[in-house]
Amino acid sequence: MVETIATGITGTDASDDVKVTVRALEEIKKIKEQNSIPETYGLRVGVKGGGCSGLSYTLGFDAEPRTDDRILEIQDVKIFVDPKSLFYLMGVELDFTDGLSGRGFTFNNPNAAKTCGCGSSFGV
Repeated sequence: MVETIATGITGTDASDDVKVTVRALEEIKKIKEQNSIPETYGLRVGVKGGGCSGLSYTLGFDAEPRTDDRILEIQDVKIFVDPKSLFYLMGVELDFTDGLSGRGFTFNNPNAAKTCGCGSSFGV
């Protein structure tokens, strides 16, 4: 079983919280260290239109949050989510896998009505 850290980023209901696994947190820290990304930078998690299922997940590092971002900080890792993306990310668990079928971040989204084979896009 994967250890998950519930974040409380939405603040309404625990089932709506954006969650991050310990493996994902460890990989975020590792990437920042290997690429000399300052500790003050946060991981932006978002959603944009596109992909074979309609919406795609986005990840990237930002120096600081935007004015209307929701900010989550766990184990010295900051995560920035804009309000529009938060709507689609409620209940999502961000994980990291390193197995035979591939290596990378995965989004376990209980709200996705359909997903593509690559796992990077979804539809609601």
